[in-house]
Amino acid sequence: MTTKNSFPKNIVRRGWRGNDPLYIKYHDEEWGKEVTDDKKMFEFLVLESAQAGLSWITILRKREGYRKTFTNFDAKKIARFTDADVERLMQDENIVRNRLKIQSAISNAKLFLDIQEEFGSFCSYLKSFLPGGKPVINKWKTLAEIPASTPLSDAISKDMKKRSFKFFGTTICYAHLQAVGYVNDHLVDCHCRKS
Repeated sequence: MTTKNSFPKNIVRRGWRGNDPLYIKYHDEEWGKEVTDDKKMFEFLVLESAQAGLSWITILRKREGYRKTFTNFDAKKIARFTDADVERLMQDENIVRNRLKIQSAISNAKLFLDIQEEFGSFCSYLKSFLPGGKPVINKWKTLAEIPASTPLSDAISKDMKKRSFKFFGTTICYAHLQAVGYVNDHLVDCHCRKS
């Protein structure tokens, strides 16, 4: 039985500690579901980069602030942000007020658009690294088995670094791949796991 602000208690969310409704909703409805839309992909790129050094729940709590201040994650609009926009964003307590992260979101937007032009979509670019262009499906039984990075995230982050992306090292890259469902790391007994 669920209510507006609660979730079923009899289902297994192994590894997802805590019971913050925002975190549970994210786990159940978004994390690990394959993203095929570049706008959603860019949203995760901005949020994952902002998360560097912080907890993910902090970013989830600021997500609506990011939606408002970062033009609903419209990469074309963000790519045109100016120094004045950076200063405006530095005053907004609804986002992480880190100048380097804000500036990287703007420069990464430009690079994101370059990749779209080169590959047709950012999703296609990422899938070009996946075996057979299909998501990696792991079969972890415990959280301890899940790596912080893999040769796949190493290769992608290395290529993105070569393209001048910022705040997207291999650990952030791996978290991004998990979030967008290009690596399925739901534990084998998690109710969200599909295979």
